[in-house]
Amino acid sequence: MAAPERTERDITGLLNLAGHVLSNRLSAALADVDLTPRMQCVLVHALEEERTQIQLAALADLDKTTMVSTVDELERRGLAERRPSATDRRARIIAVTDKGRLAAEEGQRIVDRVHASALDGLSDDSRAAFVEALGTLAEVSRDPGPQPIRRARGR
Repeated sequence: MAAPERTERDITGLLNLAGHVLSNRLSAALADVDLTPRMQCVLVHALEEERTQIQLAALADLDKTTMVSTVDELERRGLAERRPSATDRRARIIAVTDKGRLAAEEGQRIVDRVHASALDGLSDDSRAAFVEALGTLAEVSRDPGPQPIRRARGR
């Protein structure tokens, strides 16, 4: 029995492999400054504006448990702290310390270097088109697709 003919290149496999390789490179490079990619992501988003832990988790695409442990580790290292929000007494924000700002700045230089290195083999035009195409794919992939229909109980 013959395998079905492929009519399209396996972009899922290519993207997964490329993502895995790039994630490993980024993790190794950030380890040189004692950060993880998650920590770096949370620090950068927390520096952009006052944000709660829930908002940061959504931006960093982290589940609640992972977010809590990441912020706990940032606090333990003196890079961030939980503080009451200036605008909502019920909410707590993640505030980056001066030490955390310096770590985020160094981390961002590393992230930018790793990403630039990954794109080195492409011409400027190809690089721009590739990054734009990835952005488009990422937005499309946020669509959860068809959802199951829930039937009313007792029917």
